[in-house]
Amino acid sequence: MLTPTLVLTALIIWAVRAGDFGGAGDWLTGEPWGIVTLGDLYFGFALSALVIAATERRWLPALFWILPIFVLGNVWTGLWFILRWPELWRRLAPKGPADAA
Repeated sequence: MLTPTLVLTALIIWAVRAGDFGGAGDWLTGEPWGIVTLGDLYFGFALSALVIAATERRWLPALFWILPIFVLGNVWTGLWFILRWPELWRRLAPKGPADAA
């Protein structure tokens, strides 16, 4: 779980240094497939926010994790998954023979 988050972070750093952020933003907001890409990205952010909202037991930690997703993206979501993975695994893992069916 940590490795994909680190790889994504490294890709972002590389792209900021090597690419034209303004030109990429112009393409994303000006071309049909760029708009579809942004829509898909933010749909994924919204789904991540729903998972976090359903998992966090208190609203303040939930907001702490949900609100930055729409700016920081999947690096933030990946960090949440890294920290919450043991709890998620415990909740989702089958508990006995009856659960396996």
